[in-house]
Amino acid sequence: MNIISEAYQQQIKDKAFELGFSDIGYALIEPIEADEAHLKQWLNDGYQAGMGYMNNHFEKRINPSLLVEGAKSVISVLLNYKPKEEQQDKHAPKIARYAYGKDYHFVIKDKLQLLFNHIKENIYPSLEGRIFTDSAPVLDRVWAAKSGLGWIGKNTNLIHKNLGSYVLIGELITNLELAPGEPVKEACGGCQRCIDACPTGALLAPYKLDANKCISYLTIEHREEIPSEFEGQFENWAFGCDICQEACPWNWKARPTKEEALTPHPDLLKLSKENWHSMDKDRFNELFRKSAVKRTKYIGLKRNLDFLLKHKD
Repeated sequence: MNIISEAYQQQIKDKAFELGFSDIGYALIEPIEADEAHLKQWLNDGYQAGMGYMNNHFEKRINPSLLVEGAKSVISVLLNYKPKEEQQDKHAPKIARYAYGKDYHFVIKDKLQLLFNHIKENIYPSLEGRIFTDSAPVLDRVWAAKSGLGWIGKNTNLIHKNLGSYVLIGELITNLELAPGEPVKEACGGCQRCIDACPTGALLAPYKLDANKCISYLTIEHREEIPSEFEGQFENWAFGCDICQEACPWNWKARPTKEEALTPHPDLLKLSKENWHSMDKDRFNELFRKSAVKRTKYIGLKRNLDFLLKHKD
């Protein structure tokens, strides 16, 4: 094993913080038998719902070296997205906080490219690797946890001791050998506020999420009409859902993000209930041109809004 020096590893971390990442960790690529078994069972139980792509490339999901030839390490980065301000109208439809600002895929990828360039130019000229953020079959929470960036909580989100779970994850899978971080001990204890708070019962048990019942899945990935069995259960969520995160004590004192790119459109947080339900396609395009909300398109958001109005969430 040819692990680079501690000084160089610290230099990588310093650069990551300079670029605006909230934390960074390293993990050596190795077998992940327990996570492999958990994923296989989750898929066999059908908890991926209509996300058929989750069944694809199983071997690559559990072995990042199949995504990057000669890969030895996973560099995981976190970006805090907890907003400084919330939506003003308490009766208005809500969107998940990660979608308030610019689409995080672009924000993280741009920063990771700069980090990659820095490592190659200043530390390891033979660097090879690929950048990922929800762009390939990578078990991002698993590798982040293995690198010591937190633990996977009972709501299946990664929880960082200082940042909570309002964190976006990206990876650089590389041929660089890095000393791995120490995994963080799970610290949910006997708490199950997230499970108790889920209005649709999507959290079947600790660490077990059924996407068929998840508001985030139903408002984003699900393409058909929302099943009537969920009427009155969405608690006004029109795109995604943060209920299990709002219930988590680790998020209550987490500090807001400093990332300017995640600042919402100046009009977004001011939208009233009436503004949301009267929104036309032009207004949608104006507000969400750079946001992850565009993923559901206007027709998808309108479907969700109509569902909330029809069932009086």
